[in-house]
Parts: sequence; structure tokens; C-alpha cells
Amino acid sequence: MKAFSLHPWHVTPEQAQKIQRELASRVSTRNELGEIRRVAGADIAVGRAGGWARVAVVILSYPEMELLEQRMVERQLAFPYIPGLLSFREAPAILEAFEKVRETPDLLLVDGQGLAHPRRFGIACHLGLLLDIPTIGCAKSRLVGEHDQLGNAPGSQAEVIDKGQVVAMALRTREGSKPIYVSVGHKMDLSTAVRLVMKCVRGRRLPEPTRLADKAAAGLARDMEPVGDAVNGR
Repeated sequence: MKAFSLHPWHVTPEQAQKIQRELASRVSTRNELGEIRRVAGADIAVGRAGGWARVAVVILSYPEMELLEQRMVERQLAFPYIPGLLSFREAPAILEAFEKVRETPDLLLVDGQGLAHPRRFGIACHLGLLLDIPTIGCAKSRLVGEHDQLGNAPGSQAEVIDKGQVVAMALRTREGSKPIYVSVGHKMDLSTAVRLVMKCVRGRRLPEPTRLADKAAAGLARDMEPVGDAVNGR
């Protein structure tokens, strides 16, 4: 699976913010989904060395949520950790993992923000544009905005509003668990994103695609160190 080349990656933080602002206008908030047969999840875990990371991309069948494919990449991260610019740190490694995927997924769920971002261009938007597929951001925490209190039942939700704009939905996926924050990444509207995330939940807080990607990525994160050619991928 190939990604589009939309901009250079070796940039300053100021240049990265400018790229985000320019690309934000290209994000589609219209549902452009066709038939869903395969759903991808992507996540990344950073090891103790700080600059080394393990990326996992999983492909699951839909609606069964059975694992079809799993791809891993281990590599050094070149861009520094800067809140709001995580896609410039993490996306190159995620794209490298996607290059190993045999079949293009119909939908991508990302452990991170989409429009719920200061410049309305989180990592889910970035990956959605680069891969040109419908994408949803499923974040564990809130980056911007405020929302009302949620009910405790699974499916309870509340709009996340930032500067007068609805940018995400706080969504209770499991009774007693903290909500997750669902936002549009690309080629997706918010109501459809929330509905699909709930369909991908299997009794846990996180939807299966990002939960399994998180589990796979975290496998070696605690003790990961450079290991010669092995860091180039598996």
C-alpha cells in the first residue's frame, strides 16, 4: 500500500505548523465510505531510548473483527516530541508499516486526534490524506475543547466543542470506563465515525482495531534498543 508524498518530513516545528494549516483545508468531512470489508488500526509505542519506536498496523475483517494481517516496523524517530505535531514524529514510521500491507483497508482507525486539534489537523487527518482512505481518530484523552457530562451507559456521548465548533464526540464505549474521543480524520462525518467506532467495540474501552494495534506496538516498547538491521522492519 503506497502513500502520497504531500510535503517534506525534515522540517522545523514552525514549518510543520504551516504544513498543517495548509493541508487542513483538504480534509473531507463528508462520508465517502463504500462497502467495508477490512478495517485497519494503527498505533505506535516509544521505547526507553526515547527516539526508538515500534509501529503496529493491523487489518481486521468487518464486521467480524477477526485479525487478517499484522505489520510491524521498528525505527528511530527523527522529529522531536512536540504536542500538536505528533504526526511529524510518528506518521513516517506508520506509513512505512502501511507499505508492507498487502490489501488496502476500507477504513482506518488511528489512536490519536483528527479534527480535535488546535489546527484541525491531527494525525488521523494527516494519515487519511496521505493514504487517501476514510479515517477516524480515536483518542484516549482530550486535546482541545470542552464537553458536558456523559451518561454511564455504553453509547452515551457528548459533543466536544472548541472555539464554537464541534470537533469531536466524547463517547462512552463501556460502562464504568473513561470515554474516548472520536473525531473525523478524512472522508468521514462525525455521526458515521461514532457509529462505526461503536460497531468495532467488543466489550472493551477501545475499538478492536486500535486496541490490537496498541497491544502489538507495546510488545517490545519497554526494553527496545537499536538492533542493527532488524530495526528496518519485519
